[in-house]
Amino acid sequence: MQVKDIMNTDVIVCDPHTTISEASQLLKKHNISGLPVVEEGRVVGIVSEGDLLKLLEVPEHGGLWLPSPFEVIEIPIRELLNWEETKHMLDDIGSKPVSEIMQKNVHLISPENSIQDAVRLITKHKVNRLPVVEDDILVGIITRGDIIHGLGGNTEQ
Repeated sequence: MQVKDIMNTDVIVCDPHTTISEASQLLKKHNISGLPVVEEGRVVGIVSEGDLLKLLEVPEHGGLWLPSPFEVIEIPIRELLNWEETKHMLDDIGSKPVSEIMQKNVHLISPENSIQDAVRLITKHKVNRLPVVEDDILVGIITRGDIIHGLGGNTEQ
């Protein structure tokens, strides 16, 4: 069985100038976890839910902290101010282009490759999807789910 037998040819994509907010809306609307970033038909990156989640990481502070009596009163006020700063920060992040967060080292596969080749690439590089390209132009995408369905005999998309 080849990649072309089970790949999805109706690929949801964005371009490098798509905002992070627009990309997250595309992911939600189409119930997908990642999308290729395409410029003139060529894959230049990939953006995933994981890339978006990394934007929300907050560095942990080590050690044990016990509040003083004054800090117990101050904490709710400080948390409210931090929440307002966080909301503002998220608004700013959402307006940035996906080119700032996308993975640029994208693993690609040909429609003529075997499913075993796709499985090897997916497991070796720990990715969930592989854009399928022919003559450097995006023609489809194959995901872990597509492979499972294909191996199970269900080739309907």
